[in-house]
Amino acid sequence: MKLARVVTIVSLGLTLSAPAFAQNLNKREARQQHRIAEGIENGSLSPKETARLEKQEARIKELQAKDRRSGGGLSDKERDELNRLLNSESHKIYVAKHDGAGK
Repeated sequence: MKLARVVTIVSLGLTLSAPAFAQNLNKREARQQHRIAEGIENGSLSPKETARLEKQEARIKELQAKDRRSGGGLSDKERDELNRLLNSESHKIYVAKHDGAGK
């Protein structure tokens, strides 16, 4: 009886966490786009830096769309890869905004 409850709770958690992760990805991508837009507005990003960052953002979005098309949802491996790419891109945005090349 207890095992059945645990299995039910775990499976419910997994079912609910997949859409939450997708929502987090979308929020994260939106925040990163906002950070790029801020860099353009305040002049901390050069046109070349902006183009490079936007190109990488588009690659990440395409990879996410491709992963979702090939099987319905994202596997743990695909989630980890997208998370790694978003972490890397976030760092690149920070460095580009603070390197002084845009001003």
